[in-house]
Amino acid sequence: MEILINNEQDKVNMPENMIDILKDVVCECLTLENKDTNYEVSITFVDNDRIRELNRDYRNIDKPTDVLSFPMYDDISEEEMFDVCDEINSELLLGDIVISLETALVQSEEFGHSLDREIAYLTAHSMFHLLGYDHMEETEKLKMREKEKEIMKRLKIFRN
Repeated sequence: MEILINNEQDKVNMPENMIDILKDVVCECLTLENKDTNYEVSITFVDNDRIRELNRDYRNIDKPTDVLSFPMYDDISEEEMFDVCDEINSELLLGDIVISLETALVQSEEFGHSLDREIAYLTAHSMFHLLGYDHMEETEKLKMREKEKEIMKRLKIFRN
């Protein structure tokens, strides 16, 4: 498993243990879904201005958000994805996660928990999007929320 982390903002200090937390969350999401760890995930931290641009350009919503998910493969099966990776002798690029650290900090304060916990939750949320889950319908939303809660429970990352 490879996690590529890029911090493209300078408004919020990234917690020192963030890399370990991100690896744990990504690994636990894959484990919960009975996937091996032969995946690559890119996680980029940005500010509100940048995530607003991305949200506008890709979702036609001209406002900041907390996290965006960009699955690498939407229209092909997992087996086809692995065939592509075998051909190029590479891990399977699952997709990209973009998190606004500014919004994550505000949300952590609003919810009364740590920035670590908020980033872990947003990463889990986005991982499930990369793994094919959505929350457009209420039943999908409930299923996704249960999975996110299970990840936080497994990693013992609780609200304060």
